[in-house]
Amino acid sequence: MITEYFSKNPEVRAKFIFNFIAPAYRKVEEKLKANYIVAMDKLAGAVPLRGKSVLDIGSGTGAWAVRFLDQKVSRVEAVDFSEKMLKVAAEQHPEIHFSYGNAEKLSRFEDNSFDITTASYVLHGVKAERREKMLREMRRVAKEAVVIHDFWGRTPVFVRFLEFMEQSDYKQFKKSFTQEMEAMFREVKVLPVRAGAAVYIGFI
Repeated sequence: MITEYFSKNPEVRAKFIFNFIAPAYRKVEEKLKANYIVAMDKLAGAVPLRGKSVLDIGSGTGAWAVRFLDQKVSRVEAVDFSEKMLKVAAEQHPEIHFSYGNAEKLSRFEDNSFDITTASYVLHGVKAERREKMLREMRRVAKEAVVIHDFWGRTPVFVRFLEFMEQSDYKQFKKSFTQEMEAMFREVKVLPVRAGAAVYIGFI
């Protein structure tokens, strides 16, 4: 229902938005593909990926998760809280196992059950307190590294409008996320990518 967009609960609001846009997101994924390939090349230059297991959090239609398969990882699993996004993802990428999940509560996954946990354009959408919970869960599940692909530097005007509609925390995210990562990981690398994004790597 449209009233969910006006909910005071940010999770309810976000879930409504992503369920609403899911049918059109196939076209968005095609536009994102080139940027994701560049970001994945940067990541692969910093972290060995071949043969690794990967869990993608907030996978949407799977546009980021599928790029790991290009790097010959051993397996990719992905979770999202939008049922409609998951439906589109499973249709487009049957080679990946998609399931319903909440980034703050990954309790069905044991400690150190994946080599790498990752999320693309997810963590900027929530306030710092929830980002910390997500990062801690992602760190718990990962053996080697947590990889975040998200905003950095100048954000295009149209994207700023979308973030305003989502009521995200992207401005504060860009200011403080590197420090938030540094407080949790033994080493952090930030690899700028074109189009106002970067790959943030937290080594465990």
